[in-house]
Amino acid sequence: MEATRIQLAQGVHLTYLPARKFKTSLLSAQFVTPLRWETAGANALLAAVLRRGTVSCPDMGALSRKMDDLYDASIDYTVRKKGENQCIGFVASFIDDRYAPGGERLLEPAAALLGELICDPVTSHGRFVPEYFESEKTNLLEAIRSLVNDKRDWADSRLLRTMCTGEPYSIPRLGDEETVDKLQALRLYDQYRDLITTAPLEIIYSGSAELDRVRQALAAAFATLPREEVRTIADAVPHVCRESVQTVEDEMEVTQGKLSMGFSCGSDDMPALLLGNTLFGGSSNSKLFLNVREKLSLCYYASSMYHRQKGIITVSSGIEFQNYQRAYDEILSQLAAVQNGELEEWELAGARSTLLNSYATVGDSQGKLENFYLGQAATGRSETPADLAQAVMEVSAERICRAMSMVKLDTVYFLKGKEAQA
Repeated sequence: MEATRIQLAQGVHLTYLPARKFKTSLLSAQFVTPLRWETAGANALLAAVLRRGTVSCPDMGALSRKMDDLYDASIDYTVRKKGENQCIGFVASFIDDRYAPGGERLLEPAAALLGELICDPVTSHGRFVPEYFESEKTNLLEAIRSLVNDKRDWADSRLLRTMCTGEPYSIPRLGDEETVDKLQALRLYDQYRDLITTAPLEIIYSGSAELDRVRQALAAAFATLPREEVRTIADAVPHVCRESVQTVEDEMEVTQGKLSMGFSCGSDDMPALLLGNTLFGGSSNSKLFLNVREKLSLCYYASSMYHRQKGIITVSSGIEFQNYQRAYDEILSQLAAVQNGELEEWELAGARSTLLNSYATVGDSQGKLENFYLGQAATGRSETPADLAQAVMEVSAERICRAMSMVKLDTVYFLKGKEAQA
């Protein structure tokens, strides 16, 4: 699949992904804006409020009928975190024109509806409809409060907030409860005007329509989008490792401890770090999984993730409270094994195969394609899945050891029970 990226207007870019293997077309429109504590919650709320209606379809019922007319098309709002940016917008899915009854053209009306949701939302007296604002604000507050219910995700989030304090990467994609609770309807509308005026807009299309037709449909759909002093997309600043490891503990009514560890990479050899992390804890054949979890039974789960945009690796594990020190030591021991080149040929082959398979399957799903290319655009990168696969193929064991030898422990977070002792 040959991806093409072109500029449609000031600060508006289209990534065109021609595809005839799917029975549907996908159209995504996402504003990319820097993560900030003062605006993250407002942006998350904004996406939900915009989805409630347009001037021509002023409520959910009218929007539903409109999408029924497009043969059960769907448009969902999205709030995502990519690097140190927040991506807010919509993803539409509709029958590809090749399968539409009677040869009907669905791209143009679908694009028009997407444009309406962004450029022509329903309002009341110069602000969003009060009922829509209040109900979506309540929904967002409930979503933020419910995050603590998944203790694994909560621990991983707390690690990032602690490790990256003072950096945009520490900010959750939905913002925080305190800021959202104080939001007023007029303030949200002001944020909306600022966002659509100054934030870069990334549009992604996957389907069978020709590029020129897609360009014309989007030009008409977003003809009224205001553009003034459009900001450039912010690059994430690599995390600088602390001089000494910081440790943070929380106590909750939990029966299983959550040990999360954050490491600063120190190297910019991305392909080598991708493979090194996969060997360390990024697959079911990794050292963390096979040794810490399976062989030693120290963890209910143990895995690692390479945060490419931020230059960090995080480890997530669930343990018995009394196994804290043993699990901690063994996780560091497995990292040292990768750093020292204690790798079997089958381990390296398996890690390489895991990554190559993940890149090969990106093209099997329009959702994966959209998420991949949005991530690339939102973090200022241009590699295709094939480019990344080739880069991984060229990495030697020596490069892995060299890159991973610079990985150093920065922050440890432990969630334990109220009666537990580490």
